[in-house]
Amino acid sequence: MKTRVATLTLAASLLSLPAFADGKVTFKDPSGDDNGPGTYKYPTDTVYKKASFDITEFTAEKKGNKVDFQVTLGTNLEDPWKMGNGFATQMVFVFIDTDGKEGSGHTDAPPGLNVQFAPDSAWDKLVILSPQAPARVRKEVETKAAGLKDDIIVPERTKGSGKKITGSVDAESLKGDPSQWGFQVVMQSNEGFPSGNDLLTRKVNEYEGQHRFGGGNDGDCDPQVIDILAGSGKGDASEKQAQYDMLKYECGAEGASKTKATLKMVRQSK
Repeated sequence: MKTRVATLTLAASLLSLPAFADGKVTFKDPSGDDNGPGTYKYPTDTVYKKASFDITEFTAEKKGNKVDFQVTLGTNLEDPWKMGNGFATQMVFVFIDTDGKEGSGHTDAPPGLNVQFAPDSAWDKLVILSPQAPARVRKEVETKAAGLKDDIIVPERTKGSGKKITGSVDAESLKGDPSQWGFQVVMQSNEGFPSGNDLLTRKVNEYEGQHRFGGGNDGDCDPQVIDILAGSGKGDASEKQAQYDMLKYECGAEGASKTKATLKMVRQSK
């Protein structure tokens, strides 16, 4: 009887772990942490549905000459702005550390996110999953993130269906095995009329408005991030606090950044 109980306990614990296989990785994320550093609130317009920015699962899988990405959210997607791809309000940044080497890659993020990456979590490639036309996204990258553009990839087609946002890129642009990479998935909101140099990102203000997230700062010091992966990517409730800790920030005088939110990759345990 004891052996049977131990076996069942082991099986249950294994089910809670991230799934890894050659060419594929899946991470879980807890529900209800779509509030950035713990204080953010959704805009007031009804197009921003509850849980529609809440990442619950992320998968990257190499299939032949393609790498497929899938982000699962807490509720069904909608296309209120008639983008034509099955979703409209979300935009996802998939940062990838392909080599796992400290000092290799980028610690800066594209403008509009207001985050940085820890040196041991520098990203080598970034895949943007946006409902905007690929040509528009690429033009924005060239204009606003010229120093990073060679490492930013925009799929030819990104679509939403049910609760899932999916996109594929050529494996040639992401050499290696996804199960060996580090990932950070940043949930933002698609902004067709971005402020200043922001890369199609929606700002977070002190108070929420019709098309503005609230709970942040009216300056340019708060992370413009609604949800991320954290911890070991198992989806445990404890990973909410790990997210909040990564997204901690400090503002200086007149809304300038004093301490920037610093992100880490989620990766397979070795």
